[in-house]
Amino acid sequence: MTAQNSATPPVPIAVPTAVQEDGHRRPALPRGTALATLGVLSFSLTFPSTAWGLESFGTWSMVSLRLLIAALLAGVFLWRGRVPFPDRSHWGGFAVVVGGVMIGFPVLTTLALGTATTSHAAVVVGLLPLTTAAFAALRTRRRPSRAFWAAALAGAAVVVVFTVQQSGGELSRADLYLFAALLLCAAGYTEGGRLSGLMPGWHVVGWALVLCVPLTVTGTVLGLTLEPWHLTVHGVVGLLWVASASTFLGLYLWYRGMAAIGVAKASQLQLAQPLLTLVWSVLLLGEHLSPAAPLAAAGVLVCIAVTQRARS
Repeated sequence: MTAQNSATPPVPIAVPTAVQEDGHRRPALPRGTALATLGVLSFSLTFPSTAWGLESFGTWSMVSLRLLIAALLAGVFLWRGRVPFPDRSHWGGFAVVVGGVMIGFPVLTTLALGTATTSHAAVVVGLLPLTTAAFAALRTRRRPSRAFWAAALAGAAVVVVFTVQQSGGELSRADLYLFAALLLCAAGYTEGGRLSGLMPGWHVVGWALVLCVPLTVTGTVLGLTLEPWHLTVHGVVGLLWVASASTFLGLYLWYRGMAAIGVAKASQLQLAQPLLTLVWSVLLLGEHLSPAAPLAAAGVLVCIAVTQRARS
């Protein structure tokens, strides 16, 4: 959900169809593909926009404002759609989604970006689809094939070797933040996937954001009071993008697109996300990529592709 911004749970919604000239019905793929692509594009800009936002705001102000703005947007969509409040039996699941996706992942990745480059973070968080798949397998007690687990472990090994090599032989504090973010977000995505089997996925995202409002209001007030801040064009644009596009609208587009074209096809589009983030880090932030960054990202993508094939 994000800050998704890398692995999104499946949404079992019927595939929309369109009527051809010969009277036969066909899946409405072009529109769904466009929506899913826009979702991936918005996710790929999450880390660069966060880095821009940190030019104007402190860590806690940035995270709180991001979630508060996204929650206001979600509230409007839920109100306009007259979406009922979740049943009490689902509150435990929503607590996991809120703790992992809406709070844990943004806080930890923002802390990491205080010292790590966005390209470094993109490679590490590129492991999120594999981590989520592993959590889902444990949560549902399914037994993926040996090829799946081999690819998942290979992807994890690539990321660990990359982070150790980039950090001078040991894991930095930023790496620990990123790995903790992976675990929390994967748990939240897995629980969100379960809830998405009971209601539309964007309802899950919307209500999870709205349920954060008491915390985000408190965090915003305390953050803006205790942390120094000064408005810049980069800072404001970064905050607005990560709040509106990455945290809510990106997920909204992603879920709509995935519902139209199916989980398998959408997941293939998302394989480009880490590499896109590397491109944005160069174009928008002027970062210089080490040769290891694109190689590690490509290695992770290959492992993800193998796990997708093994799962299907």
